[in-house]
Amino acid sequence: MSRAVVIGGGIGGLTAAAALSLKGWSVTVCERAASLAPVGSGIAIAPNALKALDTIGVGDDVRAHAAMQGEAGMRRADGRWLVRASAEAALARFGDPTVLLLRATLVDALARRLAPGTLRLGTTVEAVDPRTGRVSTSEGDLEADLVVAADGINSAVRRSLFPAHPGPAHSGVTSWRAVVARPEGDIRSSETWGPGQVFGIMPLSGGQVYCYATAPVARGDQGDGGRAELTRLFGDWHDPIPRLLAAAEEDTILRHDIFSLAAPLPALHVGRVALLGDAAHAMTPNMGQGACQAIEDAVVLAHVAGAGGAELGRYTAARLARTTKIMRRSAAICRLTLWSNPTAVRAREMLMSLAGRLGDVTLRQFDEVFTWRPPVS
Repeated sequence: MSRAVVIGGGIGGLTAAAALSLKGWSVTVCERAASLAPVGSGIAIAPNALKALDTIGVGDDVRAHAAMQGEAGMRRADGRWLVRASAEAALARFGDPTVLLLRATLVDALARRLAPGTLRLGTTVEAVDPRTGRVSTSEGDLEADLVVAADGINSAVRRSLFPAHPGPAHSGVTSWRAVVARPEGDIRSSETWGPGQVFGIMPLSGGQVYCYATAPVARGDQGDGGRAELTRLFGDWHDPIPRLLAAAEEDTILRHDIFSLAAPLPALHVGRVALLGDAAHAMTPNMGQGACQAIEDAVVLAHVAGAGGAELGRYTAARLARTTKIMRRSAAICRLTLWSNPTAVRAREMLMSLAGRLGDVTLRQFDEVFTWRPPVS
Protein backbone atom coordinates (compact mmCIF):
# COMPACT_ATOMS: atom_id res chain seq x y z
CA MET A 1 0.00 0.00 0.00
CA SER A 2 1.34 3.46 -0.92
CA ARG A 3 2.06 5.79 1.98
CA ALA A 4 1.30 9.51 2.21
CA VAL A 5 2.24 11.97 4.92
CA VAL A 6 0.16 15.13 5.11
CA ILE A 7 1.74 18.07 6.93
CA GLY A 8 -0.98 20.24 8.44
CA GLY A 9 -4.44 19.44 9.76
CA GLY A 10 -6.30 22.40 8.30
CA ILE A 11 -9.09 22.24 5.72
CA GLY A 12 -6.77 21.49 2.79
CA GLY A 13 -4.73 18.89 4.65
CA LEU A 14 -7.78 17.06 5.99
CA THR A 15 -9.43 17.07 2.55
CA ALA A 16 -6.26 15.63 1.01
CA ALA A 17 -6.08 12.93 3.68
CA ALA A 18 -9.70 11.92 3.12
CA ALA A 19 -9.33 11.96 -0.68
CA LEU A 20 -6.10 9.92 -0.67
CA SER A 21 -7.58 7.40 1.78
CA LEU A 22 -10.45 6.80 -0.62
CA LYS A 23 -7.86 6.03 -3.33
CA GLY A 24 -6.34 3.32 -1.13
CA TRP A 25 -3.41 5.23 0.35
CA SER A 26 -2.19 4.72 3.90
CA VAL A 27 -2.25 8.28 5.25
CA THR A 28 -0.69 9.96 8.26
CA VAL A 29 -1.56 13.57 9.08
CA CYS A 30 0.98 15.45 11.20
CA GLU A 31 -0.52 18.46 12.97
CA ARG A 32 1.66 20.42 15.38
CA ALA A 33 -1.28 21.78 17.39
CA ALA A 34 -2.62 19.72 20.27
CA SER A 35 -6.18 19.83 18.90
CA LEU A 36 -8.07 20.53 15.69
CA ALA A 37 -9.70 23.64 17.11
CA PRO A 38 -9.90 25.86 14.01
CA VAL A 39 -9.88 29.64 14.01
CA GLY A 40 -13.30 30.62 15.33
CA SER A 41 -14.84 32.15 12.26
CA GLY A 42 -17.20 31.45 9.41
CA ILE A 43 -16.50 30.32 5.89
CA ALA A 44 -18.26 30.42 2.53
CA ILE A 45 -18.06 27.25 0.45
CA ALA A 46 -18.67 28.13 -3.19
CA PRO A 47 -20.15 25.75 -5.81
CA ASN A 48 -16.72 24.66 -7.09
CA ALA A 49 -15.59 23.54 -3.62
CA LEU A 50 -18.94 21.91 -2.82
CA LYS A 51 -18.56 19.69 -5.89
CA ALA A 52 -15.03 18.81 -4.81
CA LEU A 53 -16.32 17.86 -1.36
CA ASP A 54 -18.93 15.65 -3.02
CA THR A 55 -16.11 13.45 -4.33
CA ILE A 56 -15.12 12.50 -0.77
CA GLY A 57 -18.67 12.19 0.56
CA VAL A 58 -18.64 15.39 2.61
CA GLY A 59 -20.69 17.69 0.37
CA ASP A 60 -24.12 16.66 1.64
CA ASP A 61 -22.95 16.83 5.25
CA VAL A 62 -21.83 20.41 4.66
CA ARG A 63 -25.10 21.31 2.94
CA ALA A 64 -27.08 19.86 5.85
CA HIS A 65 -25.29 22.00 8.44
CA ALA A 66 -24.88 25.19 6.43
CA ALA A 67 -27.05 28.16 5.59
CA MET A 68 -27.60 28.79 1.90
CA GLN A 69 -26.55 32.25 0.87
CA GLY A 70 -29.77 34.05 -0.03
CA GLU A 71 -29.98 37.31 -1.90
CA ALA A 72 -26.53 38.84 -1.68
CA GLY A 73 -24.81 41.88 -3.03
CA MET A 74 -22.65 44.92 -2.49
CA ARG A 75 -23.63 48.15 -0.76
CA ARG A 76 -22.32 51.61 -0.03
CA ALA A 77 -21.56 52.71 3.51
CA ASP A 78 -24.91 54.52 3.62
CA GLY A 79 -26.71 51.27 2.78
CA ARG A 80 -27.59 51.85 -0.85
CA TRP A 81 -27.35 48.64 -2.85
CA LEU A 82 -24.92 48.73 -5.76
CA VAL A 83 -25.16 45.09 -6.88
CA ARG A 84 -27.65 42.34 -6.05
CA ALA A 85 -27.79 38.69 -7.03
CA SER A 86 -30.46 36.18 -6.11
CA ALA A 87 -29.74 32.72 -4.76
CA GLU A 88 -32.08 31.22 -7.36
CA ALA A 89 -30.14 32.75 -10.25
CA ALA A 90 -26.82 31.56 -8.81
CA LEU A 91 -28.17 28.05 -8.26
CA ALA A 92 -29.50 27.87 -11.82
CA ARG A 93 -26.21 29.08 -13.26
CA PHE A 94 -23.74 27.07 -11.19
CA GLY A 95 -25.75 24.00 -10.15
CA ASP A 96 -25.04 24.60 -6.47
CA PRO A 97 -25.41 27.51 -4.07
CA THR A 98 -22.73 29.13 -1.98
CA VAL A 99 -23.23 27.86 1.55
CA LEU A 100 -22.19 29.50 4.80
CA LEU A 101 -21.05 27.69 7.92
CA LEU A 102 -18.58 27.71 10.78
CA ARG A 103 -15.05 26.59 9.98
CA ALA A 104 -15.28 24.22 12.94
CA THR A 105 -18.27 22.48 11.34
CA LEU A 106 -16.33 21.83 8.14
CA VAL A 107 -13.21 20.66 10.00
CA ASP A 108 -15.32 18.23 12.05
CA ALA A 109 -16.98 16.84 8.91
CA LEU A 110 -13.58 16.26 7.29
CA ALA A 111 -11.98 14.75 10.39
CA ARG A 112 -14.80 12.22 10.66
CA ARG A 113 -13.79 10.84 7.26
CA LEU A 114 -10.36 9.75 8.56
CA ALA A 115 -9.63 6.28 9.86
CA PRO A 116 -8.58 5.97 13.52
CA GLY A 117 -4.87 6.60 13.97
CA THR A 118 -4.57 8.76 10.83
CA LEU A 119 -4.27 12.03 12.72
CA ARG A 120 -1.19 12.68 14.87
CA LEU A 121 -1.76 15.80 16.95
CA GLY A 122 1.10 17.58 18.68
CA THR A 123 3.53 16.35 16.03
CA THR A 124 5.92 18.90 14.54
CA VAL A 125 7.57 18.24 11.17
CA GLU A 126 11.21 19.21 11.33
CA ALA A 127 12.50 18.33 7.85
CA VAL A 128 11.38 16.80 4.56
CA ASP A 129 13.54 15.13 1.94
CA PRO A 130 11.77 15.57 -1.41
CA ARG A 131 13.97 12.97 -3.07
CA THR A 132 13.33 10.06 -0.69
CA GLY A 133 10.07 11.14 0.95
CA ARG A 134 11.56 10.91 4.44
CA VAL A 135 9.71 13.15 6.91
CA SER A 136 11.51 13.93 10.18
CA THR A 137 9.12 14.76 13.02
CA SER A 138 9.24 15.42 16.73
CA GLU A 139 7.92 11.86 17.16
CA GLY A 140 10.41 10.15 14.85
CA ASP A 141 10.91 9.66 11.10
CA LEU A 142 8.25 8.65 8.61
CA GLU A 143 8.76 7.21 5.13
CA ALA A 144 6.38 8.34 2.39
CA ASP A 145 5.77 7.82 -1.29
CA LEU A 146 3.98 11.17 -1.28
CA VAL A 147 4.34 14.15 1.07
CA VAL A 148 1.56 16.74 1.05
CA ALA A 149 2.71 20.10 2.41
CA ALA A 150 -0.43 21.82 3.68
CA ASP A 151 1.41 23.78 6.34
CA GLY A 152 -0.04 27.21 5.67
CA ILE A 153 1.04 30.60 4.44
CA ASN A 154 4.33 30.52 6.37
CA SER A 155 5.10 27.03 5.09
CA ALA A 156 8.50 25.79 6.20
CA VAL A 157 8.35 23.16 3.47
CA ARG A 158 7.84 25.81 0.78
CA ARG A 159 10.82 27.79 2.07
CA SER A 160 13.03 24.71 1.95
CA LEU A 161 11.93 23.73 -1.55
CA PHE A 162 11.97 27.23 -3.07
CA PRO A 163 14.49 29.28 -1.03
CA ALA A 164 14.69 31.99 -3.70
CA HIS A 165 10.95 32.68 -3.64
CA PRO A 166 10.14 35.98 -1.87
CA GLY A 167 7.39 34.43 0.23
CA PRO A 168 4.34 36.21 1.69
CA ALA A 169 3.89 39.95 1.24
CA HIS A 170 1.66 42.29 3.23
CA SER A 171 -1.49 43.17 1.31
CA GLY A 172 -1.91 46.61 2.85
CA VAL A 173 -4.96 45.70 4.94
CA THR A 174 -5.81 44.32 8.35
CA SER A 175 -8.81 42.05 8.87
CA TRP A 176 -11.23 41.50 11.73
CA ARG A 177 -13.54 38.49 12.04
CA ALA A 178 -16.23 37.59 14.55
CA VAL A 179 -19.23 35.30 14.91
CA VAL A 180 -22.05 37.04 16.76
CA ALA A 181 -25.54 36.18 17.94
CA ARG A 182 -28.04 37.23 15.31
CA PRO A 183 -29.85 40.40 16.37
CA GLU A 184 -33.50 41.07 15.63
CA GLY A 185 -34.43 42.51 12.27
CA ASP A 186 -33.48 42.00 8.64
CA ILE A 187 -29.98 40.48 8.26
CA ARG A 188 -28.91 39.74 4.68
CA SER A 189 -25.68 38.58 3.12
CA SER A 190 -23.84 41.62 1.87
CA GLU A 191 -20.46 43.23 1.48
CA THR A 192 -20.25 46.97 2.00
CA TRP A 193 -17.45 49.03 0.48
CA GLY A 194 -16.49 52.44 1.79
CA PRO A 195 -13.38 54.57 1.25
CA GLY A 196 -10.58 52.05 1.81
CA GLN A 197 -12.74 49.82 4.01
CA VAL A 198 -14.97 46.73 3.69
CA PHE A 199 -17.55 45.17 6.01
CA GLY A 200 -19.09 41.77 5.21
CA ILE A 201 -22.15 40.04 6.69
CA MET A 202 -22.87 36.29 6.36
CA PRO A 203 -25.91 34.88 8.21
CA LEU A 204 -25.21 31.37 9.48
CA SER A 205 -27.52 28.66 10.75
CA GLY A 206 -28.22 28.38 14.47
CA GLY A 207 -28.99 32.07 14.99
CA GLN A 208 -25.46 33.30 14.29
CA VAL A 209 -23.91 35.82 11.91
CA TYR A 210 -20.34 35.84 10.64
CA CYS A 211 -18.93 39.34 10.24
CA TYR A 212 -15.65 40.33 8.63
CA ALA A 213 -14.00 43.65 7.93
CA THR A 214 -10.84 45.04 6.36
CA ALA A 215 -9.15 48.42 6.57
CA PRO A 216 -5.66 49.86 5.92
CA VAL A 217 -4.63 50.46 9.52
CA ALA A 218 -1.05 50.40 10.80
CA ARG A 219 0.51 46.97 10.34
CA GLY A 220 1.11 45.17 13.63
CA ASP A 221 -0.80 47.80 15.62
CA GLN A 222 -3.26 46.06 17.93
CA GLY A 223 -5.43 49.16 18.11
CA ASP A 224 -7.66 50.14 21.00
CA GLY A 225 -9.53 46.85 21.41
CA GLY A 226 -11.41 44.94 18.72
CA ARG A 227 -14.93 46.24 19.22
CA ALA A 228 -13.84 49.82 19.97
CA GLU A 229 -11.65 49.87 16.87
CA LEU A 230 -14.38 48.41 14.67
CA THR A 231 -16.91 50.86 16.08
CA ARG A 232 -14.56 53.74 15.31
CA LEU A 233 -14.12 52.53 11.73
CA PHE A 234 -17.63 51.24 10.93
CA GLY A 235 -19.98 52.43 13.69
CA ASP A 236 -21.67 55.06 11.49
CA TRP A 237 -22.23 52.70 8.55
CA HIS A 238 -25.66 51.41 7.58
CA ASP A 239 -27.86 49.12 9.67
CA PRO A 240 -27.35 46.34 10.78
CA ILE A 241 -23.59 46.97 11.07
CA PRO A 242 -23.78 48.99 14.32
CA ARG A 243 -26.09 46.37 15.87
CA LEU A 244 -23.78 43.54 14.85
CA LEU A 245 -20.80 45.35 16.36
CA ALA A 246 -22.74 45.88 19.59
CA ALA A 247 -23.45 42.13 19.70
CA ALA A 248 -19.79 41.14 19.27
CA GLU A 249 -18.01 39.83 22.34
CA GLU A 250 -14.57 41.36 22.75
CA ASP A 251 -12.68 38.12 23.29
CA THR A 252 -14.13 36.52 20.14
CA ILE A 253 -12.95 39.21 17.70
CA LEU A 254 -9.99 38.03 15.63
CA ARG A 255 -7.57 40.57 14.20
CA HIS A 256 -4.86 39.76 11.64
CA ASP A 257 -2.74 41.59 9.11
CA ILE A 258 -3.41 40.05 5.69
CA PHE A 259 -0.51 38.52 3.77
CA SER A 260 -0.49 36.68 0.45
CA LEU A 261 1.95 35.34 -2.11
CA ALA A 262 2.51 38.22 -4.51
CA ALA A 263 4.45 35.98 -6.90
CA PRO A 264 3.42 32.45 -7.92
CA LEU A 265 5.71 29.51 -7.32
CA PRO A 266 7.49 28.01 -10.33
CA ALA A 267 5.81 24.67 -9.58
CA LEU A 268 3.56 23.13 -6.95
CA HIS A 269 5.77 20.09 -6.46
CA VAL A 270 9.39 19.02 -6.05
CA GLY A 271 10.27 15.34 -6.08
CA ARG A 272 7.78 13.48 -3.90
CA VAL A 273 6.42 16.65 -2.25
CA ALA A 274 3.25 18.45 -3.37
CA LEU A 275 2.32 21.88 -1.99
CA LEU A 276 -1.34 22.57 -1.30
CA GLY A 277 -3.56 25.46 -0.19
CA ASP A 278 -1.94 28.49 1.42
CA ALA A 279 1.46 26.81 1.29
CA ALA A 280 1.13 26.79 -2.51
CA HIS A 281 -0.84 29.92 -3.37
CA ALA A 282 -1.85 32.01 -0.33
CA MET A 283 -4.32 34.64 -1.52
CA THR A 284 -6.20 37.58 -0.06
CA PRO A 285 -9.75 36.76 1.11
CA ASN A 286 -11.49 39.02 -1.40
CA MET A 287 -12.84 36.25 -3.63
CA GLY A 288 -13.60 33.87 -0.78
CA GLN A 289 -11.54 31.20 -2.55
CA GLY A 290 -8.65 30.46 -0.18
CA ALA A 291 -10.15 27.36 1.42
CA CYS A 292 -12.09 26.52 -1.74
CA GLN A 293 -8.90 26.31 -3.80
CA ALA A 294 -7.24 24.19 -1.11
CA ILE A 295 -10.17 21.76 -1.36
CA GLU A 296 -9.82 21.69 -5.16
CA ASP A 297 -6.07 21.07 -4.80
CA ALA A 298 -6.72 18.11 -2.53
CA VAL A 299 -9.13 16.23 -4.77
CA VAL A 300 -7.03 16.89 -7.89
CA LEU A 301 -3.91 15.65 -6.11
CA ALA A 302 -5.71 12.46 -5.04
CA HIS A 303 -6.92 11.96 -8.61
CA VAL A 304 -3.39 12.37 -10.00
CA ALA A 305 -1.97 10.10 -7.31
CA GLY A 306 -4.50 7.35 -7.97
CA ALA A 307 -3.62 4.18 -6.09
CA GLY A 308 0.08 5.10 -5.97
CA GLY A 309 3.07 6.25 -8.01
CA ALA A 310 1.87 9.85 -8.29
CA GLU A 311 3.09 11.82 -11.30
CA LEU A 312 3.18 15.19 -9.59
CA GLY A 313 3.98 17.05 -12.79
CA ARG A 314 0.34 16.45 -13.68
CA TYR A 315 -0.68 18.09 -10.40
CA THR A 316 1.30 21.24 -11.14
CA ALA A 317 -0.05 21.27 -14.70
CA ALA A 318 -3.63 21.02 -13.45
CA ARG A 319 -3.40 23.55 -10.63
CA LEU A 320 -0.69 26.18 -11.09
CA ALA A 321 -2.26 28.29 -13.84
CA ARG A 322 -5.74 28.21 -12.28
CA THR A 323 -4.65 29.11 -8.77
CA THR A 324 -2.26 31.80 -10.00
CA LYS A 325 -5.06 33.49 -11.91
CA ILE A 326 -7.40 33.44 -8.91
CA MET A 327 -4.62 34.60 -6.58
CA ARG A 328 -3.88 37.58 -8.83
CA ARG A 329 -7.53 38.44 -9.33
CA SER A 330 -8.14 38.39 -5.57
CA ALA A 331 -5.14 40.67 -5.01
CA ALA A 332 -6.48 43.07 -7.65
CA ILE A 333 -9.84 43.25 -5.86
CA CYS A 334 -8.01 43.88 -2.59
CA ARG A 335 -6.23 46.85 -4.17
CA LEU A 336 -9.57 48.11 -5.47
CA THR A 337 -11.03 48.09 -1.96
CA LEU A 338 -8.20 50.38 -0.83
CA TRP A 339 -9.36 53.24 -3.05
CA SER A 340 -10.19 56.19 -0.80
CA ASN A 341 -10.02 59.24 -3.06
CA PRO A 342 -13.64 60.52 -3.28
CA THR A 343 -13.56 60.79 -7.07
CA ALA A 344 -12.16 57.27 -7.44
CA VAL A 345 -14.71 55.88 -4.97
CA ARG A 346 -17.60 57.47 -6.89
CA ALA A 347 -16.28 56.03 -10.16
CA ARG A 348 -15.97 52.60 -8.56
CA GLU A 349 -19.54 52.80 -7.28
CA MET A 350 -20.84 53.87 -10.69
CA LEU A 351 -19.18 50.87 -12.35
CA MET A 352 -20.56 48.49 -9.72
CA SER A 353 -24.05 49.94 -10.06
CA LEU A 354 -23.88 49.63 -13.85
CA ALA A 355 -22.80 45.99 -13.56
CA GLY A 356 -25.70 45.39 -11.19
CA ARG A 357 -28.20 46.81 -13.68
CA LEU A 358 -26.85 44.55 -16.42
CA GLY A 359 -28.26 41.48 -14.69
CA ASP A 360 -26.22 38.35 -15.21
CA VAL A 361 -22.96 40.30 -15.54
CA THR A 362 -22.62 40.05 -11.75
CA LEU A 363 -22.81 36.25 -11.82
CA ARG A 364 -20.96 35.86 -15.11
CA GLN A 365 -17.75 37.24 -13.60
CA PHE A 366 -17.61 34.11 -11.41
CA ASP A 367 -18.18 31.62 -14.24
CA GLU A 368 -14.55 30.61 -14.61
CA VAL A 369 -14.21 29.98 -10.87
CA PHE A 370 -17.58 28.48 -9.91
CA THR A 371 -18.17 26.23 -12.94
CA TRP A 372 -15.01 24.19 -12.27
CA ARG A 373 -15.67 20.47 -11.98
CA PRO A 374 -13.49 17.88 -10.19
CA PRO A 375 -11.70 15.29 -12.35
CA VAL A 376 -13.46 11.99 -12.91
CA SER A 377 -11.54 8.75 -12.61
